[in-house]
Amino acid sequence: MRKDKDGWNRMRLKPAEIELIKEYRAKSIDNINDNTSLDIHLKERGINKADVVSVKHWQNMGGELRFSVVTKEDKGISEDSLFQRLSNYISEHSPKYPKKVKVKVKVKVKANHLLVINPADIHIGKYAAELETGEQYNSKIAVERVLEGVKGIISKAQGFGIDRILFCIGNDILHVDNVFNTTTKGTNQDVDGKWWEHYEIALQLYVECVEMLREIAPVDCVHSMSNHDYQSGFHLAHALKSWFRHCEDVSVDAGVSHRKYYRYGNNLIGLEHGDGAKMDNLPLLMAQEMPDLWAKTKFRYWYLHHLHHKVKHKWRDGKDFIGVTVEYLRSPSSSDSWHHRKGYVSQTAVEGFIHELENGQVARITHYF
Repeated sequence: MRKDKDGWNRMRLKPAEIELIKEYRAKSIDNINDNTSLDIHLKERGINKADVVSVKHWQNMGGELRFSVVTKEDKGISEDSLFQRLSNYISEHSPKYPKKVKVKVKVKVKANHLLVINPADIHIGKYAAELETGEQYNSKIAVERVLEGVKGIISKAQGFGIDRILFCIGNDILHVDNVFNTTTKGTNQDVDGKWWEHYEIALQLYVECVEMLREIAPVDCVHSMSNHDYQSGFHLAHALKSWFRHCEDVSVDAGVSHRKYYRYGNNLIGLEHGDGAKMDNLPLLMAQEMPDLWAKTKFRYWYLHHLHHKVKHKWRDGKDFIGVTVEYLRSPSSSDSWHHRKGYVSQTAVEGFIHELENGQVARITHYF
């Protein structure tokens, strides 16, 4: 950049020019009349004209004059003095908080947890038309929801030390039980394909879920007999058992018992489809059928299915009996034509639970659709 003959950069003012401007500003301040806008500004703020060092002024959008005034007092304030003033202000006005009493909390760094994943009442093969029921449902949607639900529960369970997984299977995994497209009892159903297609889809779905879960921890699959697919569901469970027969970290309980029991440390979990024994009888049935496990555990649960929704029992979701908690689980399956007409419509979801080895159920996870 060019410099003048004196060697000064012409983008900046010379010292003499700066002094000239200061002198002009000082004279303009001395010549302020009592009627000027600046004088009114100073009077309103209690500023003595003799203490003014510099003034900047501008107009706002309405044409009114605005001023920025620096006084001798402002100019003499250093950063240290500003800090001291602030410190004194805080000391005078800050509230006095009582001293906190420290409470020592014992936290286990590592804890063993069981992850229960229970995709109840999937009903592969069910067909529901959105035009009729307000929501589409078929085998493809069923598979997508279960996979999404399992992945969602796995994601939400991160942070717990999972050392075992209980994967609940059965519970109307298939919508029909024979070539006539009826339930085991003979009730006709709306379906979206052939019975053997549904069977293959269900087996592939279970295999994919188990392979996903065993990457986290050993998996125990427990099958529950159910009313829609009493026979085909049983054969499906045995097919899954055969699939993983050489896999040491996967077990499959494919038995025909109407009620299944699973122990994890201080937890005893009962599984039943939900269309058999009455809800109020299940606690004593657990004690009667599993007296040894009952005696060795403190936290006991029944997870039921079949109804596709939470059941209000005496104004509560589920029920806490003496020593046992019983509850029905949600389903990822949408309502078909008959259920929709009857008003049996509920929130679709896949549910999961976290059980601590010694302290029972410590978390519940719901993945909604």
